Amino acid sequence: MARRCDICPFSESDGFTPSTQDERDVVKLHRVGELQVDAGRTILDEGTNPQRFFTLLEGQALRYKTLEDGRRQVLNFLFPGDLIGLEPIMLGETAHTVETLSPVTLCVFDRNQIWQMFSQMPERAFMLTWQVAREEHFLGEALVAVGQRSARESLAWAFVSLWDRGAQSGLVRDGFMPFPVRQQDLADALGLSLVHTNKTLSRLRTENLVIWRDGLLSLPDRAALAKVGLVDETHIRKRIYL
Repeated sequence: MARRCDICPFSESDGFTPSTQDERDVVKLHRVGELQVDAGRTILDEGTNPQRFFTLLEGQALRYKTLEDGRRQVLNFLFPGDLIGLEPIMLGETAHTVETLSPVTLCVFDRNQIWQMFSQMPERAFMLTWQVAREEHFLGEALVAVGQRSARESLAWAFVSLWDRGAQSGLVRDGFMPFPVRQQDLADALGLSLVHTNKTLSRLRTENLVIWRDGLLSLPDRAALAKVGLVDETHIRKRIYL
C-alpha cells in the first residue's frame, strides 16, 4: 500500500526543510503513486524523454554516463529524498542513466503537471534550485578529486561526502549506514583504477578511518577522514523534498 503524503518519512527528519500543510496538499494532489524497483535495474536511460519524474523514497542509486567505448563515468550517488528525472523536463532528454544500487521505492509524479505543481508552491520550487546547486557542488568537488586530489584524498573525500548525505537522509544508525556501493562504482566516480582503489581503501581501513563490510559503512573518525580528504564543510544545509 502506498504511503500517505501527510506521513512522509522526510517530514520528521532533521536533515530536510519542513513543508507546510498547503505544500503537502499540493504534492499529494499531483503525486501519481509509488513504484518499487529491484537492485541493478535502470530507472532512467540516457537519451530518453520519460513522462515521469520521481522522489527517491527508500534505497540508493547512482547516475552515470556511458562513453563511446563502453566505459562509465559515475556522476553522483542518490539517497532518499533526491529527485530523479527533472533534467529531461528542462532539457528535452535524459543526459545520463540512473541505476538502482539496492531495491528502491519511488514516489511518482507526472511530468506534465510539474509546472502547475510548482506554481502552487513557488517558494518550495525556488528552494529546489539549491538542490541543483548541491548536485553541481558535488560534481565540482568530484572534478577536483579527479584532477588534483591524490587517490587517498579522493577516497577520503568521497566517503565523508556520501556519509554526510546518508546521515541527512536518516540512514546512519548505531554508527553504521547501508552502503550498497561497489568499489568499481567509487573507482568510476573518481577516475581511479579498481586496483588503485582497492589498495588505497586497504590503507584507510588499516588506519581505522573506514569500516566497510557486508554492505555497511562506518567512519570511526569522520573529522580525521575529512581532514585527509580536504572536505569543504561550509556547504552542508538542509535538503528539500517533494
